[in-house]
Amino acid sequence: MSDLLEGLAAWPQQDFAEFGSVEVRKLGKIQRLVGSFLGRNWVAIPHVTHQDEADVTALEARRSAHNKAGGDKLTIVPLLVKALADALAAFPQFNASYDAKTGELTLKKYVHVGVAVDTPNGLLVPVIRDSDRKSLDEIAREIESVAAKARTKGLSVAEMSGGCITLTSLGHIGGTAFTPIINAPEVAILGVTRARTVAQPDASGARVVWRQMLPLSLSYDHRIINGADAARFVRFLIDRLADGGLIG
Repeated sequence: MSDLLEGLAAWPQQDFAEFGSVEVRKLGKIQRLVGSFLGRNWVAIPHVTHQDEADVTALEARRSAHNKAGGDKLTIVPLLVKALADALAAFPQFNASYDAKTGELTLKKYVHVGVAVDTPNGLLVPVIRDSDRKSLDEIAREIESVAAKARTKGLSVAEMSGGCITLTSLGHIGGTAFTPIINAPEVAILGVTRARTVAQPDASGARVVWRQMLPLSLSYDHRIINGADAARFVRFLIDRLADGGLIG
């Protein structure tokens, strides 16, 4: 890491109290640790972010009907985890890790999806193992369980290890797009913001229809993935989300 920063100016030192009243607080242990990882990943990985929108009108209608019917309540997050699992199977170069020292690319035969969880102590990423083999309801229950544990008791290192790709969602808060930082040693991360209702022409172009569009932001390691592959990966996700078939 030090060689990546060589030649840069020293970090500015300033007594902020010269300008007015201040309060100094120590960052929490988890926030400092996560911050050090994010700083390393941003500097060491050449990030590119591809952005697009998925039409989730049909999917949201099915999700609403599913939730009204009773049983386990579905949010959009388990659906995205399932779509990502399908995408990793279709695009194996995204299910990989790269070692710059050896020049070796490890292609993984398993599909574990990390889900970023906002906790009072900082960001944690529990891993949903074998996401390709689990049902939608199983994934939803596991996400709910590990998210609750992350916000209360905390997670073990084992519960946050072995991810193939990470999903980070701000949809419950807002936003239109952002640039998520790759969770090394993974090579891509998908960021999602709030779905919005958009007026579009129908198939005939004769009238306007309202569609629910979900913004997707895919950051990827440009050493491993090129722009065309990233666009195809996101297009796959868009098609998978658009058909509504993720909910049986």
